[in-house]
Amino acid sequence: MEALLLAIDIGNTQTVAGLFSGDGLQEHWRIATELHATADQLAATFTSLLALNGFRLNEVGRMITSSVVPSLSGQYELLAGRFESMEVLVVGPGTRTGLPILINNPHEVGADRIVNAVAALDQLGGPCIVVDFGTATTFCAISADGEYLGGAIAPGVEVSLEALTAKAARLSMIELCDPVTAIGKTTAASLCSGVVLGFAGLVDGMVGSIREELGSNTVPTIATGGNAGLVVPHTSTLDKVDPLLTLKGLKLIDARNQKK
Repeated sequence: MEALLLAIDIGNTQTVAGLFSGDGLQEHWRIATELHATADQLAATFTSLLALNGFRLNEVGRMITSSVVPSLSGQYELLAGRFESMEVLVVGPGTRTGLPILINNPHEVGADRIVNAVAALDQLGGPCIVVDFGTATTFCAISADGEYLGGAIAPGVEVSLEALTAKAARLSMIELCDPVTAIGKTTAASLCSGVVLGFAGLVDGMVGSIREELGSNTVPTIATGGNAGLVVPHTSTLDKVDPLLTLKGLKLIDARNQKK
């Protein structure tokens, strides 16, 4: 049996995990991030998830994580440390990614953005643009030479909706849906239109500006993240959606750090 790799991307709102056997993704999960979870709780969660597909946690040979929640990074390391046979790699300074980072302070870049860029470069080549619809909406620009040039950070779709309904006394929280028309006939429909189509316009505007700075209006783009499926159909600049982009990037980085 091929060695099992557990790849985990820890976001502020959601955690995405995938189990690889060799090059094949056996299963993947998207779960809510518990900001104060302990190693014991994480062990219980992943034991249950793996068991649903006939695997055991002690069969995992390696774990690789990317995290924007520093307090949880240590708990995942503690979890891996319970198993003598499990190696753990936390993506950060010193990790071999094969991606030169050309910003003023490379330590400022979130690990998830680097991982996404690695996967996008592998799929599209350079130059390319990554848009991630997570807690924040992030844009990453990769050069023709495969260098991480920087990007932009905007509020996320759900964060924006939560902030609006919290501050506006007559607006209530709704479940976002696909807007039928731009002109809403109810408050709920107006919120769906404003948030979803508004973010689609934001994305198209940002991608257009980044393409201009990269010197071509045909630079390929790829989107990922929990809210990509809601917004991307209403954009005109996003070429491809890959919900598993981050997991694929983690797999690539793990392989690069296994090579001697």
